[in-house]
Amino acid sequence: MRTVEEQLAIVSAAAVTPEPVRTAVSEALGLRCAEQVEAERSVPGFDQAAIDGFAVRSVDIRHAGSADPDVPSARLPVVGEITAGSHRPVRLQPRQAVRVETGAPIPTLADAVVPLDWTETRGRRMEALRPVPSGGFVHRAGSDVQPGDVVVDQGAVIGAAQVGLLAAVGRSKVLVYPRPRMSVISFGPELVDIDRDPGLGQVYDVNSYALAAAGREAGADVHRIGIVSGEPRRIRDAVEGQLIRSEIVVIAGAVGGAASDRLRSVLATLGDIDTTRVAMHPGSVQGFGTLGADRVPTFLLPANPSAALVAFEVMVRPLVQVIRGRRQAARRVVQARTVAGLESAPGRRGFIRGQLMRDRETREFLVDPLGAGGGGEPTHLLGSHGQSNCLIVVPAEETHIAPGQVVDVMFMTNRS
Repeated sequence: MRTVEEQLAIVSAAAVTPEPVRTAVSEALGLRCAEQVEAERSVPGFDQAAIDGFAVRSVDIRHAGSADPDVPSARLPVVGEITAGSHRPVRLQPRQAVRVETGAPIPTLADAVVPLDWTETRGRRMEALRPVPSGGFVHRAGSDVQPGDVVVDQGAVIGAAQVGLLAAVGRSKVLVYPRPRMSVISFGPELVDIDRDPGLGQVYDVNSYALAAAGREAGADVHRIGIVSGEPRRIRDAVEGQLIRSEIVVIAGAVGGAASDRLRSVLATLGDIDTTRVAMHPGSVQGFGTLGADRVPTFLLPANPSAALVAFEVMVRPLVQVIRGRRQAARRVVQARTVAGLESAPGRRGFIRGQLMRDRETREFLVDPLGAGGGGEPTHLLGSHGQSNCLIVVPAEETHIAPGQVVDVMFMTNRS
């Protein structure tokens, strides 16, 4: 039996990075940059006003606010106005002021802006109430970005700030690694799609819908295939068709039972698949390998939807994050105090559904187990997933968690 860490190491080593593509910066959010982007122009491209006010020569108002009658007055004529976006060049003469808006180009010879709140105006004259140093309230050309500066590093995940920088330097497209493509397949002769009424012995295909949603939530570009069944050649063609369009293939219902044995025999003709027990529950029995000429990572998950979702969370989601270039592949883990006891299988790390809360007074994290203990549901039931927002992680050497005990909790998407 492999440990969770051993299985994760095997999975991570098989990561396949998608070929980079050029995309519009508006569509690049969350993607990993595949090039080093250098600025070809200054940002800002000209000296601009940082605030609404009056553009002046700082030397002309150096005595502003002084009560000494022998010093030059800081009262200047206002000879024009420059709005943001103005293309008209303006040249300032000594002892003149020009009204400017935030973002407007600074007139030639001006080296400062006096904020409106620091002035008094009478008709076409402005008096500065306090001095402003040279460069005051002015964004100098190139003060943010200079030509040749690296604005986005290769390998960086593009966030809102990076999108803004790319736009600021005039880049409409950027080379990125796309989201990993994931194909999700359900296997099982007992399955019917949700638009049909199941007969005796039949059940709805839950897994392809649930796992596809989990894949999208993880950041993958998911293609839900649905149910694959029939004779071996048909199964092989269906799986092989996904290998050329995917960086990850997930097949649910591929472990346990005679039908899954036949499926694995078909998959063995496409590559290397290893079915093993991992020291975790639920979802202990699972398979992993690489298929096709491109050695596409392929997961074989249990048929039970609850176990399949947990196995996805523990094994598949981290691979998606590795391919996406995320520094932290695992979910955030916090410590919380249990409000009820729970039981866990001996010798296997437990991933028990729970509801994470926070005490309003102490701000301490509390967690209520929703399965496998305290009178809760068994781990194989799906119903409590709807109320859970975390997985309680129980070490393999512990079988009983008492009420009030502090445990590690894997925090998942908050559900309102």
